[in-house]
Amino acid sequence: MKNTIPPLKKGDLIYITAPAKAIEKEYVLYAKAFFEKQGFRVLISEHCLGAFNYFSGTDTERLADLQFGIDNPEIKAIVCARGGYGCIRIVDRVQWASMLREPKWLIGYSDITIFHQRLQRFDLPSIHGTMPFNFEKNSPEALDTLLKVMIGEKYSISCSSDKFNKLGNVQGKLVGGNLSILYSLIGTDDQIDYTNTILFIEDLSEHLYHIDRMLYAFEKAGVFNKIKGLIVGGMTDLQDTDTPFGQTIEEIILHHFKYRKIPIAFNFPAGHIHDNRSLVLGNPCELVISESETILSF
Repeated sequence: MKNTIPPLKKGDLIYITAPAKAIEKEYVLYAKAFFEKQGFRVLISEHCLGAFNYFSGTDTERLADLQFGIDNPEIKAIVCARGGYGCIRIVDRVQWASMLREPKWLIGYSDITIFHQRLQRFDLPSIHGTMPFNFEKNSPEALDTLLKVMIGEKYSISCSSDKFNKLGNVQGKLVGGNLSILYSLIGTDDQIDYTNTILFIEDLSEHLYHIDRMLYAFEKAGVFNKIKGLIVGGMTDLQDTDTPFGQTIEEIILHHFKYRKIPIAFNFPAGHIHDNRSLVLGNPCELVISESETILSF
């Protein structure tokens, strides 16, 4: 695996681009100031602050911005400004050759899961982490873990045990991201090989029955027979139907693993939550779930 992305150092150039939904200027400028305070230089992409209907720019404009970040050797990390929707519209037109020759970090979550999956096809790691849209409201830990990954500092993430956890200790390659995005890629050329992986999932504003439907798709695709562990991050603002579905999110997930003996961690600090800590997708990790705490080490 090409997991030796050079650590960033003071003076390196960080590139902020918006490959999906439009974003307000103040969020981007806040992130720019944050990175500059850490000693980095920051370049904002040409169309990052633009607007074309729902998006920050046309497909061609958003593609050009991302391509510039990939191809420019001076840029050492690409920070996606926000998610929303739009990455699937451009992913097949991106030329990744420069990234393969000289890997650099690509950072984001939610809709950016599209790019994470593509990079894992190329055996390249990426950062599932917070984005400028969230910086101002993030926990200190969310921003701290992002910086630690970028500068190459080893770290681990620990959180309190959840009563629904299934205990265990497992090692594997960390994969995953937004559940709805992963679900949309099942059976496509961007479905990754889930063999011997630890799967991380999170989601926002989905109906409980739809979560169940997505999990059945993973089950029918054989994914759950391949993974070695499961990490459930923020399941935020989930919706129920007028006639209640009858199960909590934890009960829905555990139903799919009733006869599968793998460790499962719930309520992990990553996802559409203020404490959205950074995960290195595509790299080996160790997951330890005990009665007192959950620890994920990279």
